Amino acid sequence: MSAGLGVAEARARHPGLDLVEADPDADARLLEALAEACDRYTPLVALDAPAGLVLDISGCAHLFGGEAAMMAAILRRFRGQGLSSEAAIASHPGTAAALLHGGASGVIAQEGEEEARLAPLPLAALRLDAPTQALLGRLGLKRIADLLSLPRAGLVRRIGESPVRRLDEALGRARRPIGPRRPVPLLLAERRFAEPILDIGDIERIVAFLAERLRTAMEREGRGARRLELSLFRVDGRVERLRVATSLPLRAPDRILALFRERLKGAGDEIDAGFGFDLVRLGVTEAETMVEHQGDLSRDADRAGDLETLIDRIGARLGPGSVQRLETRESHWPERAARSRSILERTARGTPGSAAPQPSGPDPFGTGAFAPTLLRPLRLLEHPEPVEASFEVPDGVPMQFRWRRALHVVRRFEGPERIAPEWWRSNEARARDYYRVEDDGGRRFWLFRRGFHGEALPENVPPEALATWFLHGIFA
Repeated sequence: MSAGLGVAEARARHPGLDLVEADPDADARLLEALAEACDRYTPLVALDAPAGLVLDISGCAHLFGGEAAMMAAILRRFRGQGLSSEAAIASHPGTAAALLHGGASGVIAQEGEEEARLAPLPLAALRLDAPTQALLGRLGLKRIADLLSLPRAGLVRRIGESPVRRLDEALGRARRPIGPRRPVPLLLAERRFAEPILDIGDIERIVAFLAERLRTAMEREGRGARRLELSLFRVDGRVERLRVATSLPLRAPDRILALFRERLKGAGDEIDAGFGFDLVRLGVTEAETMVEHQGDLSRDADRAGDLETLIDRIGARLGPGSVQRLETRESHWPERAARSRSILERTARGTPGSAAPQPSGPDPFGTGAFAPTLLRPLRLLEHPEPVEASFEVPDGVPMQFRWRRALHVVRRFEGPERIAPEWWRSNEARARDYYRVEDDGGRRFWLFRRGFHGEALPENVPPEALATWFLHGIFA
């Protein structure tokens, strides 16, 4: 049978033919799973849809006994899973793909042999579109050698630039970049086993061993890990992956093991060992410069990293977003002067994972957040809530106010403290006067008045938007 054959004719030729509707999504998932299995051979694996993979084996082949032995091992693994597979090796991805689609499976083309290897292959090796291939057939061009014998300028005029570029990629004259599925780890350590392992305790011991190897490499480069990934390769090709992040650069093997122990506990029901893992790999996917610190003999020296260890363990158990910190932002309004973000994320303001830097001198944001003489409520509402206030003097503190249906009579107050508007926001061109007030029950609130009595209205601002009161925070 051949492509394009009708179903009726196919059944007439083969009465026992079993037809199944194509499922492109399932094919894509299978290709992804095969790419995962190939991560054991090289970290650079790219998809070549609909049914191909491209592996960059530079510097990897010697680990498997050479290029021929490596190709044989990959094909043997796939065929052992009931898959029909072919492979070719060349110095350029375009050359390898052309060899494979031209029927030259099993060929290993060395550097400089591209033209000699490709010349006898049919034009189907270039994977041209059907109209172009039909045009070349009408011109009597059947093989790649026929294209190579023609002047390049005339060839471009007759068939266009795209087929000529495909030819250049196949010959290695034009670069055909591949897009790896996963980022390449900065540092990598792995351990293979003749007999697969199943026990979690064995995995933890291997993690400690690999972390010790990574520490030596990180010390040599003066860096520490911020994100690490543990890959567990099953004998059937499936890969289980666990990732951890740290609040500060880290290279101590015991702390790395503690983080992955938390992940192994949390994902114990999700990890399926199957018939066992025959390869365990630990990689550093993100690293930063790590400054060495001189220790001392004081009692507190042993507890110096307790906070960072706690943060990392919580993040490993509950997820990287489970521990938040406040980061200052350039805004006059208190509700926008800070935002919460994961403590494990990078930040442009100082060392990742550390507390936000405290500015020296006057508060640059106009909020007084760092001024010791200005009190701020312990609880700041995410958005100021309007209150009904009654007052004797229009621009003075209210005598009483109603918030969430509860009436509060003001007994004491401090203020006002004026926060200027953000002039670049046209819809917020009104100042705020903040007051700290105490009601008859001893409860203290942070109120502000937006605008002033008799203030001229900015354009497109309704009258009710001015001279209104809001509750913004609650003191202890």
